[in-house]
Amino acid sequence: MGTFCSVVKFENLQELKRLCHWGPIIALGVIAICSTMAMIDSVLWYWPLHTTGGSVNFIMLINWTVMILYNYFNAMFVGPGFVPLGWKPENSQDSVYLQYCKVCQAYKAPRSHHCRKCNRCVMKMDHHCPWINNCCGYQNHASFTLFLLLAPLGCIHAAFIFVMTMYTQLYNRLSFGWNTVKIDMSAARRDPLPIIPFGLAAFAATLFALGLALGTTIAVGMLFFIQMKIILRNKTSIESWIEEKAKDRIQYYQLDEVFVFPYDMGSRWKNFKQVFTWSGVPEGDGLDWPIREGCHQYSLTIEQLKQKADKRVRSVRYKVIEDYSGTCCPLNRGIKTFFTSPCTEEPRIRLQKGEFILATRGLRYWLYGDKILDDSVLEGMDMKASV
Repeated sequence: MGTFCSVVKFENLQELKRLCHWGPIIALGVIAICSTMAMIDSVLWYWPLHTTGGSVNFIMLINWTVMILYNYFNAMFVGPGFVPLGWKPENSQDSVYLQYCKVCQAYKAPRSHHCRKCNRCVMKMDHHCPWINNCCGYQNHASFTLFLLLAPLGCIHAAFIFVMTMYTQLYNRLSFGWNTVKIDMSAARRDPLPIIPFGLAAFAATLFALGLALGTTIAVGMLFFIQMKIILRNKTSIESWIEEKAKDRIQYYQLDEVFVFPYDMGSRWKNFKQVFTWSGVPEGDGLDWPIREGCHQYSLTIEQLKQKADKRVRSVRYKVIEDYSGTCCPLNRGIKTFFTSPCTEEPRIRLQKGEFILATRGLRYWLYGDKILDDSVLEGMDMKASV
């Protein structure tokens, strides 16, 4: 009962506004279309309810839908958990290891970061997801990951229904010629006749739902594997980038030190249990974290302070070598660039050849940063590479 109440009990009615966003509208629309069409196709044209298999199949479809929506709304409305406004460490001396957030008027707890969309410091922030119109973090990481697992599994089941429905309904209606393939969409050859004939509209709707199901399986399935990869390492996407910059800083200055990620427990199972528990409540309070032996509680935040003080690591200058229109998913930049487009609401910057940007972090095919508008900023800066 406690878990269920966490879904339906909102902090305030303003949380319902999260549904009024293109991300949840599209996500819920895809779920509704695939689930509804799978049930209709199954009952009317593929596996009737009066059979044992048909009844089991129908119950499974409902089960997928309920579990997907449960974890989706859990991730959306329970939220990631925010650092309390005005928070500061119990030991005042520890504040020298932490960054201060002027917006929240509080110190940033270990593993927390400020989200400009939520306008709060998020505990163990991974990213702001437009599909749930909320951040993925400490409290909802498990629900979000389960949603990423269940959605492809449900879509695979639905896709099977769609394919079998079209196959059984069109098997006796296909006629092949030397150069043509004809489909007779009349229901005259069906025995016994279905309550509603499988006509052209049903065929088009089923084919459309099949495309949605297959696309969702691929896209969401890839996100699931990415999330599981960082969960088994007990990292977030932001922390992976911090670790990468730490190694870059050590290599650049040829320092005699090794950066050890403090929150990796050294065991995938222990890291897994940090997020997934039988009670559904993640371990800890989101402010204090267990660390591996030999590490400092503030090792990661100390590294962030070092990177913030190091202008070379914090921002790298890149020179633009080709024009970029600022489109969200540019097809003219290659298939890999198109499919690895960041799933974020951050605006794309229109660039022209010869301009300069300051990159604060990046992926293999994408960079995050700002365009340099003032030439005085270029003075004294090291240029890393060109893009």
